[in-house]
Formats: sequence, structure tokens, C-alpha cells
Amino acid sequence: MRIPLVELYYTYQKTPLERLRDRLQEFFERPYMPGVLLLLCTLVALVWANSPWGESYVELFFTHVVIGYGDFALSKPLVLWINDGLMAIFFFLVGLEIKQEVLDGELSTWKKAALPVMAAVGGMLVPALIFTAFNLGRPSQRGWAIPAATDIAFAVGILSLLGNRVLHPLRIFLLSLAIADDIGAVLVIALFYTDELSLPALLVGLLGLAVLWGCNRLRISNLGVYGILGIPIWIAFLKSGVHPTIAGVLIALTVPIRERIPWQYFAEGTKRLLADAAGRDLSSGPALLAIAEQIEKASVLAVPPLQRAMHGLHAWVNYGIMPLFALANAGVRLELEQLGTIVRSPVLWGVALGLFAGKQLGVFGVSWVMTKLKVATLPSGIRWSHIYGVSLLAGIGFTMALFIAGLAYGDSLLLLNEAKLGILLGSALSALFGLLVLWRVLPAAQR
Repeated sequence: MRIPLVELYYTYQKTPLERLRDRLQEFFERPYMPGVLLLLCTLVALVWANSPWGESYVELFFTHVVIGYGDFALSKPLVLWINDGLMAIFFFLVGLEIKQEVLDGELSTWKKAALPVMAAVGGMLVPALIFTAFNLGRPSQRGWAIPAATDIAFAVGILSLLGNRVLHPLRIFLLSLAIADDIGAVLVIALFYTDELSLPALLVGLLGLAVLWGCNRLRISNLGVYGILGIPIWIAFLKSGVHPTIAGVLIALTVPIRERIPWQYFAEGTKRLLADAAGRDLSSGPALLAIAEQIEKASVLAVPPLQRAMHGLHAWVNYGIMPLFALANAGVRLELEQLGTIVRSPVLWGVALGLFAGKQLGVFGVSWVMTKLKVATLPSGIRWSHIYGVSLLAGIGFTMALFIAGLAYGDSLLLLNEAKLGILLGSALSALFGLLVLWRVLPAAQR
């Protein structure tokens, strides 16, 4: 937040190019923009993969990229560098958000957490059961967790399209539900989609996490320490057989959530520093720089490292990593001779119905049961029609669902494509009907 005088200064000093930059920045900071960008990248991937240049799509994302040298080199297709490497940063951000909500946020007490947590459990179990009903006894049964995940960026983006008609408690319920869902998805990946374990590599990774935990206890707030030490931990998890994105979540849990100096001390010290400087000649650069450096260092210590990491990563994840992930993973090539088989696929319908029907049944049904049993209560001002609209939006399972599909069917391109089409169909239906329901019920609630 800028100081009004600074804002006034910049208003008169900005060049036309700077004003254009600020307009673009305001545009991209709108809550629905990450979801819109994900949708655009998905459409580009689908069109590209099915265009006359479709082979270039495959060639690009399956080109092997080597990082390192000699015995210390890692060679992977580009799509795996995105899914195993860049998505570890996405999961790091997820881990930060989980820690924030569990310790200080909407999941910090059972009274706050009961409804969204149990709704998330229902929203994972029912879709998994629907998928299993379609695929029981088949090799494709391994993908049971694909429709169990909710996409935060897409769901919140769709909700944000309704503007100021969205009640604040309803948005908090959706965010809490999605965070609880993410916790479940991380546990599912760790427990059910882990290859054969290499204990020596896993022990190295755990030792690295212990070192980071020690840094936390020592109240080391330099985020660079956690980033640099996180790289060998990620490599150790990659070599261990545990999916390396789990390392991202675990590293995030070691980042300190408390500031080094309380805010009131920072505010008081800054006022004194500026008051002392008021009577001095600051025309010389070194004196001015010394004061600015002291304020800058103190401001870093006054903001919790976890919040600084979240603030710094959100733009990179929302506008870089997730769109690139969508571009690399949503390109399903539709062959006419395979279309009939795909349309009748139990994987496609298990995923699509799991997301669209299973999510709303699980989230809404469990929420209703929890309130009837008086284990939880609806948030203030929220009606059942609002909960139903949000339960539909919870069926948008794009990012995490695509990720789990890659883990489940990485060795079968046909099953993977069927799962991707099911994800696209189920997520599109959930987004459309969720938006229509909330559009219908929210205006009356806000008048």
C-alpha cells in the first residue's frame, strides 16, 4: 500500500508508458485473470495438438533437456521438467498456503475448519467412488484419485466473475474447501502414487528437511537459505521414488510464519529514524542511502518470511508456471479412428461424472449432514443455494487433476488422453453450471 503523498507524486511524475504499465498491471491483478489465462493456454494446447503442426507440439514438449554435467546430469523430456520441476514450486506455494491457513487462517480451529474440511473429504470420496464404479477391475482403476481434486485458481476465478455480489464468507468457504482439498491431494500423491522407494536417497532428503527445520528454529528469515537448500532436497526426493513435488510441500512447511521483529517496533523505529533525519542535510547520497537501507532491512524482518514467499511467488505461479503446465499437458490429439473408443471410455466418463456429479454430491451432501448433526454451522449470511453453487465450482479439477492423471497413466498415452478429456468435460460443466447457479442466487442475497 503506497503512502498517499508518494502516490500523489507518482501521479504527476509518470510518463505515458508508465501509466500504460500500471493499467496492464491492474488488469492482470484481477482475481479471475489466472483462470482466464489457464483457459486460454488449454485452448491453445488443444488447437495446436490437433492442427497440421501437431507434431511440433509433441516434439517440443518431449524434447530431452539435460541439466548438469557428467555423472551429475539429469536428462528429462521438457514436459517432465515442467511437471516434476516447475510444479514443485507450485506445490511449494500450496504448502505455504496450507501452513498459513492451518496455523493462522480459516483452518486454525475446529470450529472454523469443520465445515470446509469435512465437505472437502466428501468432495474427494464421492468422485473417487464414481470413478471406481466405472473402472473397477480394469487397469485404469489406478486413476481413482483424478476427479478428487479441486483447482483453486479456476474455481476462485469463476467466482470472481460475479464481482461484488459474492459474499465474503462464501469466498472464504470456497478457499478453505480448496485448501483442505489440496491437503488431501498431497497425501494421496504421497501415499498412492509413489514408485519403489530408495531409502538412502529418501534419508538424504529427510536430513535436508531437518536442516531447514533447524533454520526455522534459529529464526533464519532469509528466504534464499530455504531456496538454495531446497534444491538438493528436491533432487533427493526425485531419486528416492517419492514424487519430487512432495518435497515442495515439505520445504514450505519449514518456512517461518512469524516475523523477526513485531510490527509496532518497526513502525516506532522508522518514525524515530525519519524524525532524526528531518533536521539533517540528506542531499549527499551516502547518508540518504544509509537511512533507506536501515528501513529496508527492518521492513524485511517485520514481515513474516512465509508471507513474503507467498507474495513473491503468486505472480510467477499464476502467470508463468500454471499456464505453462496447462500448455504442456492439455494438448490431447483427437484421432478420428479413436474417437468412438474414447467417447465410450470408462475413464472419460468416470472422471467427467466424478468431477461434475461427484463433487457436488460430496461437498453439498456432507455439508448438509454436518449441519444436521450440529457438528458444524453455515457461515453467517450463507444459504444452501450458495453452498450448492460452490459445490459445483468445486468440480473444476483442472491443474491437480491433470497432474494426478499424469502420475496414474504416464505409461499409457490412450488412457492419459481419455482422462484429460474427462477432466476438460467435467471441469467445463462444473464451471458453467456453478456460474449459472450463483448468478441466479447471489444478486437477491446482496440487495
